[in-house]
Amino acid sequence: MSASSYPMTRIGAKPFNHSQSGDAEAEYDRLRDLARQEAGKRSSCFDKAHQAYERGDGAAAHQLSEEGKQHAAKMDQYNKQASDYIFRENNSQGRVPDDTIDLHGQFVEEAEQILEQRIRYAQQNGQTHLHVIVGKGNHSVNHIQKIKPRVEQVCQELGLQYSTEDNAGRMYINLQGGPATMPPAHSYQQGGQQGYQGPQGGQHQQQGGYPGQQQGGNYQGGNQQNNGQNDELEKLAMKMLPRILKKLDGCCVVM
Repeated sequence: MSASSYPMTRIGAKPFNHSQSGDAEAEYDRLRDLARQEAGKRSSCFDKAHQAYERGDGAAAHQLSEEGKQHAAKMDQYNKQASDYIFRENNSQGRVPDDTIDLHGQFVEEAEQILEQRIRYAQQNGQTHLHVIVGKGNHSVNHIQKIKPRVEQVCQELGLQYSTEDNAGRMYINLQGGPATMPPAHSYQQGGQQGYQGPQGGQHQQQGGYPGQQQGGNYQGGNQQNNGQNDELEKLAMKMLPRILKKLDGCCVVM
């Protein structure tokens, strides 16, 4: 669904889920403001086109309608840039764990698209679950959560079970179709999202880049680090084994 067909409301007035630079927030606001300006021009053109049609000026109505479509396309472009920008800021390497996606700053329909693509990618790559940061609604009008209901709807449509975590601004989704039971702490998958492709083919620095979030490099997950640790442990065990066997010799039987 294009941005021209839904209200431009987002998760709240605070698009970032962390301390950010003034330049970063200014860039995000600039893109959203440009989109709103184009939305205003689009509406003005369509209103004038309707007036022209009512007075029988078909040529003027057609011209104004085409101009309105051009403004709508520009609005969509600016909103897409803002969505990609805030996603990279909130989901860059080190900001969220490998099994987590942060939807702060997204419009509801943007969040829906990101989540659907992220779930598909995760399932295709064997990820068992996903934590979704949806926000508590503290910065929304009347403190109403906007993203969470849509996340629940997506899960229901995909037949996935979900639950709200102790932090009410986070949700847990079981990607395997079973009960949404939170795993023990630190038992989530590590490094399983290497080279995660965005919707436009760009690789994001970490798993959170949904298909569509551009820029960034290949994410090198925890597998390499874990392999290195395993190698060190194996070397240490090989060094200690002869000493242990020597001490055991004569006092017990090694089975």
